[in-house]
Amino acid sequence: MFRTPRPTLFRAAATVLVGAMALTLTACGSGSKGSTAAGSSGGPVKVGLITKTDTNPFFVKMKEGAQKAAQEDGVTLTTAAGKFDGDNAGQIAAIENMVASGVKGILITPSDSKAILPAIKKARDKGVLVIALDSPTDPQDGTDALFATDNKKAGELIGQYAKAAMAGKPAKIATLDLAPGVAVGQLRHEGFLAGFGVAAGDPSIVCSQDTGGDQAKGQTAMENCLQKAPDINLVYTINEPAALGAYTALKAKGREKDVLIVSVDGGCTGTQAVKDGKIAATSQQYPMLMAEKGVKAVADFAKSGTKASGYTDTGVTLISDTPQTGVDSKDTGFGLTNCWG
Repeated sequence: MFRTPRPTLFRAAATVLVGAMALTLTACGSGSKGSTAAGSSGGPVKVGLITKTDTNPFFVKMKEGAQKAAQEDGVTLTTAAGKFDGDNAGQIAAIENMVASGVKGILITPSDSKAILPAIKKARDKGVLVIALDSPTDPQDGTDALFATDNKKAGELIGQYAKAAMAGKPAKIATLDLAPGVAVGQLRHEGFLAGFGVAAGDPSIVCSQDTGGDQAKGQTAMENCLQKAPDINLVYTINEPAALGAYTALKAKGREKDVLIVSVDGGCTGTQAVKDGKIAATSQQYPMLMAEKGVKAVADFAKSGTKASGYTDTGVTLISDTPQTGVDSKDTGFGLTNCWG
């Protein structure tokens, strides 16, 4: 015989129901309210994003792009990051955790282009689509696909710009690089040398220091280079934080007006520094687009089984307010409209 539930029992049941609903919403995370691509378990597709850090504005913008695409494509996004740029162990742990949680695909900006390969292979062997963003693995086919700036081209653009801006004046070059074993740093460095028209080991390169892409380390590296070669007149930097560190060191020596600084990234702070005359030119890249394309590729894989493959160039633009003949560029008005951070 059916009985009307007592008020206390009704309230308890309602509490359980609300709690269950809350757990469901938490699990769905970034999924949209529209139709969703089904995962292997029948629920929304899970996508993992692993960046080098979660503090660098470049990766903050990348995460923003992934969240936007996840909402649009109806997938659930899980994110993780290394504790610092170069934290390979942290990225390995993130891959393992994401695979265990049932992700359909992982997007990763590898901190160590070679050391991360065994963990990626394990994920791919289990049917997970792995796409590198921004930084390729070494070799590049260690992942299913790569969505990134052509980092060598980015370096070539600022090398060509620097060559034109020097106008035949003998160069005394300092290169403020990233760190050993990171493909993105190697490609930008090699691109700069090619664009400027010098080979590795050329005597015009009077100092090379690693900075980890950090502003404080960039300043220290520049100070060290000035002690070694006080007549430096051209500085290549791996990114704009390193460039701003170099500028600070040069300003302390009264050299900020007579040393040309060129860089790569195109963040809002760096682009503003170009406008302010602290950096002569920078190659702007687009991290949000990389992540959006990556999430869409995983969603498409879940729907059709078709894997993204090869390299997709997400574009690069030289930004400068002092354009040079023969080198395509756009001004900081364009750069600030399209910057990140």
